Amino acid sequence: MRTLLNIIWLLFCGIWMALGYVVAGIICCILIITIPFGIASFRIANYALWPFGRTVVRKPTAGAASTIGNIIWIVFAGLWLAIGHITSGIAMCLTIIGIPLGLASFKMVPVSLLPLGAEIVPADQATPGYIAPPPPPVRY
Repeated sequence: MRTLLNIIWLLFCGIWMALGYVVAGIICCILIITIPFGIASFRIANYALWPFGRTVVRKPTAGAASTIGNIIWIVFAGLWLAIGHITSGIAMCLTIIGIPLGLASFKMVPVSLLPLGAEIVPADQATPGYIAPPPPPVRY
């Protein structure tokens, strides 16, 4: 069922929302100081393409830097992306078949507003006490 919903989502909404995140990511990566925002935007673009079966959890180690970054993000990109999710969610909820897709779009509003300090994980790993493992070290 997740695969079917993901395919329908991809065709009707996922491509457009992912393109919005990719555009925001490219703009953020052009400006050197905002590269962390660009990386977060690309991560969310991946989530916007295939959202069913995955969820967002907040990292308990996120500190003041991610809070300040999220405020900056809201002003420059997050508000517009959240409006896109709300608009597409309302449009999807107009039909009975589209209600699960609309709910998925509404589920993406918090991460579009506050991307820093969040991690996208498979839904079965989103237990209340789950703490994501650190990424493996990069070896050259």
